Amino acid sequence: MNILVLGDVVSDSGCEFLRKKLPAFKKLKNIDFTVANGENSSAGNGITPFSAEHLFTSGVDFITTGNHTYRRKEIYDYLDDNEYIIRPYNYSSANPGRGVAVVDTGMHTIGIINLMGTMFMESLENPFYAADKALKELEGKVKVILVDFHAEATSEKQALAYYLDGRVSAVFGTHTHVLTCDDRILENGTGYITDIGMCGVIDSVLGVEKDIVIEKFRTNMPARFDNAKGRCMINGCIFTIDEKSGKCIGTEIVRFE
Repeated sequence: MNILVLGDVVSDSGCEFLRKKLPAFKKLKNIDFTVANGENSSAGNGITPFSAEHLFTSGVDFITTGNHTYRRKEIYDYLDDNEYIIRPYNYSSANPGRGVAVVDTGMHTIGIINLMGTMFMESLENPFYAADKALKELEGKVKVILVDFHAEATSEKQALAYYLDGRVSAVFGTHTHVLTCDDRILENGTGYITDIGMCGVIDSVLGVEKDIVIEKFRTNMPARFDNAKGRCMINGCIFTIDEKSGKCIGTEIVRFE
């Protein structure tokens, strides 16, 4: 099966561009299942029920999130009620939402885990221990398992991928909004890429108006980050998975305007 994973969808521009381009691209590449990180899909940042529904009606089958998950209070009940969206597993179990899911599409059954890194980020439960616990929840239920690791440090992303090699089908990094070119299949059959980039405005700094960010870095003064407008791109990766074994047998970077 061909699984498409899409980098952080940023603001209205990223959502609208995805709506225009995703259906035809899925048909072209014979995509069976699509996952998008939606934690920045609302204008400004964060995710709302409105932006989540926009992604679903544009052709996304499942949404993962990250450190901006709880930025908008209106998403809290949605995280509890909608089985096709998860938040990082290593947040407190008392938080809204869940960090692991099993999706039955009728033709395929897929396990999905969302984790967040702790290097240069929030002080959460160790993602390696959290991964072990999440896998126990999926034990005996699925062969195909995807892991969205929302993390800052490339070393932490690579280390987790090697830790999970042979235990999951694919590990893909999100959060840094810059597509890396290191997609590969690890020794024991796990597909991997350090970061799948973003779906949003090209002429920007991670989706934000570049002049605002430049001024912030130049002066160290407080600044309101406004989302950029203009020409957009879609970033991501396609993992081809053998359903019987759960092993990855192919990877392909996705980047187009």
